[in-house]
Amino acid sequence: MPLLEIAQTRRYVSAMVRIEDTTAQRIDQYAAFTKATADEVVDKALAYVFAKDKDFQEFLESPQAARVSQSLRVRLPGQNGSASASEPGNGSANAAKSSEVAHDSRPRS
Repeated sequence: MPLLEIAQTRRYVSAMVRIEDTTAQRIDQYAAFTKATADEVVDKALAYVFAKDKDFQEFLESPQAARVSQSLRVRLPGQNGSASASEPGNGSANAAKSSEVAHDSRPRS
């Protein structure tokens, strides 16, 4: 039974992240295992870690958490000709083969 429950009920943004090629392969494998998209696996796995890490929960309540500068490269809908939030994602199966993966977590139809 999968540890992550995948439900398509949230608002999504696109972000560019670099991950190891073996991690990209595992994401694709876990997505196949859960019958979800790679984007959903990444989103839910991170949410799971954030919720379970008690030290991180304490950090979020500190004033320092409000002063963190953004380092994630987020692409808002409509920027640089990207698809709107209601359009299906472009998939990450091919991009996952390289060490730089475009993380587009919008649900696919």
